[in-house]
Order: sequence, then structure tokens, then C-alpha cells
Amino acid sequence: MKHERLQGIGMTSRRTRERMVRRLVEQGIRDARVLEVMRETPRHIFVDEALASRAYEDTALPISFGQTISQPYSVALMTEALLCGENVHKVLEIGTGSGYQTAVLAQLVDEVYSVERIQALQQRARRCLRELRLANVRFKHDDGNLGWPEQAPFDAIMVTAAAVGVPRSLLEQLRVGGRLVIPCEEAGQQMLKLIEREDEQKFHQQVLSAVKFVPLLGGTC
Repeated sequence: MKHERLQGIGMTSRRTRERMVRRLVEQGIRDARVLEVMRETPRHIFVDEALASRAYEDTALPISFGQTISQPYSVALMTEALLCGENVHKVLEIGTGSGYQTAVLAQLVDEVYSVERIQALQQRARRCLRELRLANVRFKHDDGNLGWPEQAPFDAIMVTAAAVGVPRSLLEQLRVGGRLVIPCEEAGQQMLKLIEREDEQKFHQQVLSAVKFVPLLGGTC
């Protein structure tokens, strides 16, 4: 029964995942590592059972506590941008959410440190990653705006919620040469930004795409 849950049947089958990957290629995703991991990762286990048949549609889907699981294209785009840097081994993820993005990252880098403000949501994500036998993820229940300073510096940081401005604490936790991928709210529109740390004080940024994410909130619950 467990094997069937992970493999999926019908609209959650491998064939459906193949269609999702072909669509990602058509949308411009080129990194073969990212495409292969998304082909193999059962996204349907990270959504409510009632929505499992829609898991491989290119759309964000609701999960608990007013949060969403990001659309596959956003996951692929952000992961591809993050991995373009050299020596990306240690990654900080802000917003565990459903755990799907966490699972994708965990199969591509050595260490993932994931921070989530909603404890019950993170506990559910932990169970999904345990089911996939992904043991290179460390979790923290905390305000994501703070990052995880005790484990800094990081080779890369990914933020999976839209911030109003880039938290200074996250920039400070990025190693020189590291990359930060973050959706930012500007003038009523969200833009996905890639920020590279060139030296101790200098950062270079570029806009990758218009996106739509839930807001990055402070505090914990």
C-alpha cells in the first residue's frame, strides 16, 4: 500500500509526472538535474488527498493554514536559479510549507536547513520527507525572517514566500559568492529576484520573473 502511495496511479502516476516535466521543458527549464528530480518526486503526497489528482497541474494548490504548495514551474525555476552557482552544498530554505520544495532541494544538495513559522505544517512535511527517506534535512520552527544564524554561512538561500524588501539577516547569512532566490513585493506586484553576494558589502541582483506567492510573515504559531 505504501509503495502504491509513493508511485501513484491514474492522475498521480509516473506518466502524469512525465507530462509535467515535458511542460517544464517547454516553459524553458533546462537543468537536467532539476527535471530528473521533479520527475521522480511524488508531488501528490505533499497535498491533501482530495487534491492529489491535481498535484501535477501547473498551478499552486492550497494546503493547511492558508498556505499553498508552489506551482511546479516556480519550484523548477527557483531551484534551477539556485543551482547555477558554484559549490552549492549547504542551502537554507525559508518556508518549509508542504515540504515539496524541501524534498526537491534535498535530492540536489548535501544539506538543507528549513525554517517554518507554522509548527503543525512543518511536522506534516517532516513525515513526508521521512517517507521518502530523505535524511539530509534539518528543521527549525521559527520566524523565517531571522534565518538560521547559528548554521550560517550558507551557499544558497531560497525564500518560498513573498517579502516586502529583502531581510538583511538573510543577506548576512549568505557566504561570499552565494545566491539568494526570493520573491519580493514591489508596487503591488511580486517579482522573483536572484541576489548574488559579490563581497562582504556588495550584492548584485536581477529579476527572473513575475510570480505569485503567499506573503512572508513574521512570528510563529
